[in-house]
Amino acid sequence: MSLGSLPGRVTVVEVGPRDGLQNEAAPVTVDERVAFCERLLDAGLAVVEVGAFVSPRWVPQMAGSDEVARRVGRRPGVKTPVLVPNRQGFEQAREAGVREIAVFTAASETFNRKNINATIDESFARFAEFVPQAVAEGFWVRGYVSTCFGCPYEGKVDPARVVEVAERLREVGCHEISIGDTIGVAVPSQVAEVMGRLQRTAPASALAVHLHDTRGTALANVLAALETGIAIVDSSAGGLGGCPYAPGASGNLATEDLLYMLHGMGIETGVDLSRVAAASRAIAPRLGHPLPSRYLQAGR
Repeated sequence: MSLGSLPGRVTVVEVGPRDGLQNEAAPVTVDERVAFCERLLDAGLAVVEVGAFVSPRWVPQMAGSDEVARRVGRRPGVKTPVLVPNRQGFEQAREAGVREIAVFTAASETFNRKNINATIDESFARFAEFVPQAVAEGFWVRGYVSTCFGCPYEGKVDPARVVEVAERLREVGCHEISIGDTIGVAVPSQVAEVMGRLQRTAPASALAVHLHDTRGTALANVLAALETGIAIVDSSAGGLGGCPYAPGASGNLATEDLLYMLHGMGIETGVDLSRVAAASRAIAPRLGHPLPSRYLQAGR
């Protein structure tokens, strides 16, 4: 492997305050979530996903995301997106002063039904009700594609299906597409294949990877993505998170572990690793269990 073939700088998208906390059993107050977001932003992260405008009946951990978004506010040169499932969520986000949103679908029909009670086509019908308007109003829109390498219900996922769904997200108006290994089954050769195929129809600058470390392959998969030219990587402080609708989907890639690898390879991120670790340590006592980040487990 030639380090010269890798991106010189990687944008780390921090999803801990949303994707991380949504799967935690212990409730985290709005005050604690705001403090968590602010610590992560103070660490230099340029993209921090701060919440989700979804029904608190289904995802109670995200209740009060409007207040979190308002209190975190906006910083120059920084994106603080929120997840929105439909037009109602978009309207709520706009009222809270949000200017960056994310939408989500899947490459697997069964998972999409389990996750959002809709087919893939139905999810796109929902997006059509508000994403074009959001783009016209100057919102930055990110699209997530779940189960891009494997589905807990259907098994292996055809890469052509991933490309099709990603292209539909670009057509509806998404500026960036995050390709997810929701249950952490991918290996580097699969990541290289899928990300290579995607770049036949979309620039690398519009693509990200969202890799779970369920089977210990997340960092190897990140490296495979970097070798294809991808320079946007999602991660979660402390390794928080999983997915309540994907059995066995433990272990988001820990931001600390990602930063340790990237910085050790001379790849810039603009993020202070020690401050991210401090943010994770500050939220950990509230959660009632050790955080899975290897960096944190290794000590200071």
